[in-house]
Amino acid sequence: MSKEITKELNGRILTITISRPQKKNALTLDMYSEFAKYINDACSSSEVKVIHLKGSEDSFTAGNDLNDFMQNPPSDENSPVYAFMKSLLLAEKPVVAEVNGLAIGIGTTLLLHCDLVYSSINAQFQLPFINLGLVPEFASSFILPLLSGHQKAAELLMLGDQFDAKTAKEIGLINNYFPDGELSKKVNEVIEKLASKPPMALKETKKLMKANSAQIDKVIEKEGKIFRDQLLGSEVREALTAFFEKRKPKFK
Repeated sequence: MSKEITKELNGRILTITISRPQKKNALTLDMYSEFAKYINDACSSSEVKVIHLKGSEDSFTAGNDLNDFMQNPPSDENSPVYAFMKSLLLAEKPVVAEVNGLAIGIGTTLLLHCDLVYSSINAQFQLPFINLGLVPEFASSFILPLLSGHQKAAELLMLGDQFDAKTAKEIGLINNYFPDGELSKKVNEVIEKLASKPPMALKETKKLMKANSAQIDKVIEKEGKIFRDQLLGSEVREALTAFFEKRKPKFK
């Protein structure tokens, strides 16, 4: 069992914590595998009513660990990354995300598949794929324009800049934000309220709201193929080389 993805059952609430604070909770392939297993197990367990996602210390997740990512790129749809995506996409139980600090890359896109999302007022979000010579993932190219409109989605996906909690709320990515010291308390109140609701009605309500999951899964597959093709290209090579050399990339 990994110590970098932990789980704790408190009553009927399963809290899954990304716990790699020394790397801003950046995710590796092993962590994706563990994450997917915990979500799938929670959905098949009669003991769990609500799934609570959070990061340890001062970050939610900084996204992919680039060293691990370069050594173990997602080569096909059987990668642990896609197993994690599918587990969250198809999760039948309510998923509540608590975002403190950084939520970068998949740290932002996974929020599109949670049911309720709350952040600290100082949280920072980013969709930096374009900066790395990559394309959006986790169906963000499809879902984000539906939430924010094409132009705002284009700004976030084509420029790749960080944005704050206020912007995240305005575009519908998060439900609300709170002062750092109040976030956990507010999230726990919401989770306890959810856990008090009738479980079958919750499950069926979510199923109705997620009726387009098959369509979204196809978008994930399409994005994934282009993403993997881009990984083999010169743009990604230059972007990652520049990142590790701490210089600006030069794209031709």
